Amino acid sequence: MTKNYPTVSEEYKKAVEKARKKLRGLVASENCAPLMLRLAWHSAATFDVKTTNNGPNKAVRLLEPLKEQFPILSYADLYQLAGVVAVEVTGGPVVPFHPGREDKPQPPPEGRLPDATKGTDHLSQVFNVQMGFSDQDIIVLSGGHTLGSYRKERSGFDGPWTTNPLIFDNSYFKELLTGEKEGLLQFPSDKPLPDNPVFRTLVEIYAEDEDAFFADYAEAHLKLSELGFADA
Repeated sequence: MTKNYPTVSEEYKKAVEKARKKLRGLVASENCAPLMLRLAWHSAATFDVKTTNNGPNKAVRLLEPLKEQFPILSYADLYQLAGVVAVEVTGGPVVPFHPGREDKPQPPPEGRLPDATKGTDHLSQVFNVQMGFSDQDIIVLSGGHTLGSYRKERSGFDGPWTTNPLIFDNSYFKELLTGEKEGLLQFPSDKPLPDNPVFRTLVEIYAEDEDAFFADYAEAHLKLSELGFADA
């Protein structure tokens, strides 16, 4: 889809770059890359600052001092920039970032992100039908689960997806192909991915070729981060 990005002032551009540097330090010092990536995804699709979802709320609290330091930045831009930096700082690809998002007075409707308790048909409904994404987008964005973990008392799920949840790499796909392991998490929406012939082919490609995963992930992350933004 062709994008028509808004023009922002030089002052705004400088604030973006200064905030980017501050975010790199914050992510490294607080080990909060998974929280920032989760916040960016939620912000792009369905985030509501009034919810009680702990992950996004904690990330919001960590980012509030930066928002106060750079008040010219919109929350929407700051949250997406945080997600981009989180991927980069943890060893992942550089995801392009275009500023100019405006904060909306009302949050997007709930339910636009996939339900982790459901299977591949649900993933297709959310990503293919609702968002207009491809099967490749579904799989490559699932690879973002390489970062982070869940706590049972907060979400009903417990553990990390990979053995090093603070490194962005292709290990999520390798774990999918080897099956469930004690101590590692697989959502009900993760487990069936290798059973779908189309999805399995992509999982195998990304498990074998990290460069291919990084290239496709950067493109899909950009696409997700710009849902409804700068549409021509």
